Amino acid sequence: MVFLITGAEADVRLPRLLGDNMVLQRDQPIPVWGWAAAGEKVNVRLGKSSVSATAAADGKWSVKLPKMSAGGPFKMTVTAANTITLSNILVGEVWVCSGQSNMEKPIGIHPGQQPCLDHEKEIAAAEYPQIRLMEVPPVSSATPLDDIANAQWLPCTPQNIALKRGGGHGFSACAYFFGRELHKDLKVPVGLIAASVGGCPCEPFTPPSGDRWLGMIHPLTPFGIRGAIWYQGESNLANGMLYRNKMNTLITGWRTAWAQVDFPFLYVQVALSKYTDDVEMAPRLWEAQTATLAVPNTGMAVTHDISSYPDCHATNKQEVGRRLALWALAKTYGKPGLVCSGPMYHSMEPGSGATAGKIRLHFDSIGSGLTTRDGKSPDQFTIAGEDGKFVEAKAEIDGKTVLVWNETVAKPVAVRCGWRQDVSPNLINKEGLPAPSFRTDRGN
Repeated sequence: MVFLITGAEADVRLPRLLGDNMVLQRDQPIPVWGWAAAGEKVNVRLGKSSVSATAAADGKWSVKLPKMSAGGPFKMTVTAANTITLSNILVGEVWVCSGQSNMEKPIGIHPGQQPCLDHEKEIAAAEYPQIRLMEVPPVSSATPLDDIANAQWLPCTPQNIALKRGGGHGFSACAYFFGRELHKDLKVPVGLIAASVGGCPCEPFTPPSGDRWLGMIHPLTPFGIRGAIWYQGESNLANGMLYRNKMNTLITGWRTAWAQVDFPFLYVQVALSKYTDDVEMAPRLWEAQTATLAVPNTGMAVTHDISSYPDCHATNKQEVGRRLALWALAKTYGKPGLVCSGPMYHSMEPGSGATAGKIRLHFDSIGSGLTTRDGKSPDQFTIAGEDGKFVEAKAEIDGKTVLVWNETVAKPVAVRCGWRQDVSPNLINKEGLPAPSFRTDRGN
């Protein structure tokens, strides 16, 4: 960023979010904003477009440049009493990446965590000049901030991906692997804005009263983005189904703040871990996360099969990023033929005739068919009769359904699958995506 002082008036200023190396969201009007002397005229030029505004009494000004297709590099000039020149700007896809420690976790070594799989090779290979990284430092605020501190856009290089800054020891691995998948598939620049805090519940990130929202997310809201990815929930473990309501409020609040009522919000279901002595507490949170899919234009990456039990910080962030990217590529970018979800429990019915005494389960998102990860019968099922006592059950795939039974339960009424914090059901679709844990007796 180059500043050329040409007058004695108050200098025109930009927020740190607007800087050298940034990625601007393609196919949307491009917002640019900042501060200058009251009443001062500000001109903004990007490529062949030029727009002007006059600073208000409080010095604030904003403009919107016309939509642009993916490309670059471009130069931006902002001229008033002085001139600011921004260089090496790209236009492509921009995503905000937020949550707690699993989103904050870098590729390499981080205190109290194992590094990601093949971390040394992954860092050495992180040479993607069209992927740009921005990390928002962890800040709490009692009032909405208009700017972020000590942050800058950096091209993705082995050095920059491992740079210790903000609250972490390198850029978010989940965000990077997600962005890398998008960049490789879409072949356009990708901008990633990481804004996470380890150990943080969702409430502080929820507008208007979360302090992390005011200090870390609010300053981002004028910027054009495609959507958000979210990896959080461990600190809300005890909320159970209430977490669905909290997520609904957070998602709606973010979309309202960006004035994009349906931007994609993709999130990760928290991993297996030895969380508490109550082994069903995590499944109740998983249930709430699955229920959040009822919010329009959301997607969930299931991770129980790639967990690092008993550590909740899964080391296979490559697959986490890939699964999030599948949702974006299929639903946001409309790539044909992609299956982005594993089998999702839909409904049940009691068996009859040859299947009397069994329960038949129906699923959505079975892709090209149901199967299991290890080639064995579906596992981690339990079944209950009218007494409500769950016992281990047998299961088999029957076409597009799964039959579940136990010979000692003559009249089964409910089935659960993977209803413990320490088990990973083997049911998947033939595209290799797992079914999340579920129960047919929700609310009982």
